[in-house]
Amino acid sequence: MDNRPIGIFDSGVGGLTVANAINKLLPNETICYVGDTARVPYGNKSKMSILKFSKQITNWLIKQNCKVIIIACNTASSLALDTLKLKVSVPILGVIDPGVKWAVSITKKNRIGVLGTRATINSNVYYKKIKEENEKIHVFEKACPLFVPLVEEGFIEGEIPSLISDFYLKELKMAHIDTLILGCTHYPLLNKTISDSLYPSIKLVDSSFATSKELKFLLEKETLISNNEKGKINCYVTDYTETFENVVNRFFKYNINSIKPLDVF
Repeated sequence: MDNRPIGIFDSGVGGLTVANAINKLLPNETICYVGDTARVPYGNKSKMSILKFSKQITNWLIKQNCKVIIIACNTASSLALDTLKLKVSVPILGVIDPGVKWAVSITKKNRIGVLGTRATINSNVYYKKIKEENEKIHVFEKACPLFVPLVEEGFIEGEIPSLISDFYLKELKMAHIDTLILGCTHYPLLNKTISDSLYPSIKLVDSSFATSKELKFLLEKETLISNNEKGKINCYVTDYTETFENVVNRFFKYNINSIKPLDVF
C-alpha cells in the first residue's frame, strides 16, 4: 500500500476531467492537481516553452512526494512526455496512448477524427500512434484553438460555442468519421456542443476514462494502491482567478477539497 498522492497537471481547468475520472475509479487516492492558469493555453506555445513549463510543474509535484505523475494535457503529453520520463524516478503517464487505443478498438468504419490544439495537431503524434495500432485506419485531424479559451471562460453551451464548433467540425462531418478523439482534456466539457455539430451516432473518445483505467492497472501492478479511507483532490493554480473558480464550482464542486495559489516559476 502507498498513500502518497497522485500528481496531475494541465494548462488549466481541463485536466480536472482526468482528476475527476480517477477520483471516481479510485476513490481512495489523494490527488495533487496543478492548473497552470497563468500560462494557459499551452496549444499556441512553442515546444521549448511547453517543455520548460512541464519540467517546472513536474519538479514541484516530485517535491510533494507524488508516487505517480499524469500529464493531463494532450499538448504537453505530445511534446514533453518522453523527455520527462528520462528525468523523473516515479512513473509518469500521458493521456494520448489510452485515448488512441480506445478509439482504435471501437471504430467500425476505420475512420477516426482527432480534435486538438495547434501544437498537438502539428506534432502529428495522433496520426502516427493510430497508424501504429492499425495502418488501415483513415485519420482526419483538426486544430481547434478557440475551444480551450471557451472552456476556461465558462462558455460551454450556447450560440457562440455552437457556431465555433460547427465551423471547426464541418470538414470532419463531410469525412464521415464514426469515432472522434477529443485530443485535449478541456474538450469533454464541450461534449454536447461537439456532438450537436456532427451526428448522433458519433462515438466521442474522452481520454480521461481510459487514462484512469491505465493508472489503476499501474498502481495495482506496482503495489502503489492507497488504503486511505477516502481520497481528496487538492487543487493548485498558478493564477487564481474568479473565472477558474466559477468553472470548477460549476463542474467539479463536489470533488475538489481545496484550491490554492501556487508559484512554480
